[in-house]
Amino acid sequence: MVFFVPSHSAPGQRVTSTVMAMTTSASVPTGPEAAIGGGTVTDRLVDANARYAAAFTDPGMDARPVLRVAVVACMDARLDLHAALGLELGDCHTIRNAGGVVTDDVIRSLTISQRKLGTRSIVLIHHTGCGLESLTEDFRTELELEVGQRPAWAVESFQDVDQDVRQSMQRVRTSPFLLHTDDVRGFVFDVKTGLLREVAPA
Repeated sequence: MVFFVPSHSAPGQRVTSTVMAMTTSASVPTGPEAAIGGGTVTDRLVDANARYAAAFTDPGMDARPVLRVAVVACMDARLDLHAALGLELGDCHTIRNAGGVVTDDVIRSLTISQRKLGTRSIVLIHHTGCGLESLTEDFRTELELEVGQRPAWAVESFQDVDQDVRQSMQRVRTSPFLLHTDDVRGFVFDVKTGLLREVAPA
């Protein structure tokens, strides 16, 4: 998807952003050897932020997404949503969690996104090879046995990714808190090809 919409900063112009190259977790050593100059991975991120801030200029945007769209996706580190969807800084709201499933907290964020920050469209993105396909609700029992307390949240595991996308679309469309449910579309992102495949609603 490619969108051309004027930014908030100046009519007829788009906000530009600086793209920074980052290594993946597969190329970053873990454990004590991961430390750079005696620091931690978090130290590395803070150092990177200092370099980013040194060249940073205020783009003059407010908090409202330019494209008036919210994207709900899995937190999987292989998904570079801005690159995959042709998005730039300020274009969208991005809501991510394990599996990209629509939970009560996702509905909370979408409700604020629509009612207070003007979004209208919702894009739901699951992906191939999701870790939730290998989990079950037994995970909560395992945690209870380990720590002595059962989590209140559901794992939201699934076996059929297409069906889970349909369930997520249905949860959005039937929420009484959302103002705009006419433009809700669901997709599966292929981590091997980078392509989106649209899932037809139930």
